[in-house]
Amino acid sequence: MTIQQLTASLATALQALYPAPEAQAVAALVAEHLLGVSPLQRRMQAAAPVPAAVLAQVPALQARLLAHEPVQYVLGTAHFAGLELEVTPATLIPRPETEELVQLVARAHAGRPGLRLLDVGTGSGCLAIALARELPGSQVLAVDISAGALAVARRNAARYAPSVRFEQVDMLRALPAGVAPASLDIVVSNPPYVRESERPLMRANVLAWEPATALFVPDDDPLLFYRRLAGVGQVLLRPGGSIWLEINEALGAETAALFAEAAWEQVAVLADFLGRPRFVRAVRRAELSKK
Repeated sequence: MTIQQLTASLATALQALYPAPEAQAVAALVAEHLLGVSPLQRRMQAAAPVPAAVLAQVPALQARLLAHEPVQYVLGTAHFAGLELEVTPATLIPRPETEELVQLVARAHAGRPGLRLLDVGTGSGCLAIALARELPGSQVLAVDISAGALAVARRNAARYAPSVRFEQVDMLRALPAGVAPASLDIVVSNPPYVRESERPLMRANVLAWEPATALFVPDDDPLLFYRRLAGVGQVLLRPGGSIWLEINEALGAETAALFAEAAWEQVAVLADFLGRPRFVRAVRRAELSKK
């Protein structure tokens, strides 16, 4: 069997679950991973035979994929901002929209050494690690409630950004140790924001495999993490420091209003590459009004 035949065979099988273009993309990812080749090499070597040892791995991987397991968990890796990160069911799979958040933050703070940054709910560490690389000389702390996620994030950071520090914290109830008030320049977060009522809109591979605690919020309080982050930011950010958040596209106006009402300035809803309201940015006032 050639590389092209292997890819086509796997894509055909996966069309039982996915549209043809997506099935082809997943099949290509699997072939490249198994063979240790780039997309260009896979195409250039399409007629090359697949080693028997590689073919022997395919049935088990295909069975996992047909059981709705995300390809990133099957392969144990996800590509994000030019990095190949480890992911497990203890972490969310990084999305392209979150890569956009990295670029927004990096562009806004380019050329400023010594920045102090906090990533809340780091998961695989994707935001913290990518920003540590995009903003050289920054001091980055990443926190998460999940010990399993932090173990993955630490392994990713050891490979790409060893200076990133990690701490297990329930940010709804506590603050990270050792972070002085008004000492941070940037807070970033991709917190849980999918409402429970939106579960039927999500794919089976997300519902069955990705950690629900990192995804869902109750319908009666969908902005609870943003309300907490608005308060945390007022405590930990220096005056003029900024907060950058991924949001539920259906709640952009409500999320922005929450920050505006909580004494933040320059509150803006920013669109993703598809034009959907996907991020909120806000700046801590230089002088907070005293009550």
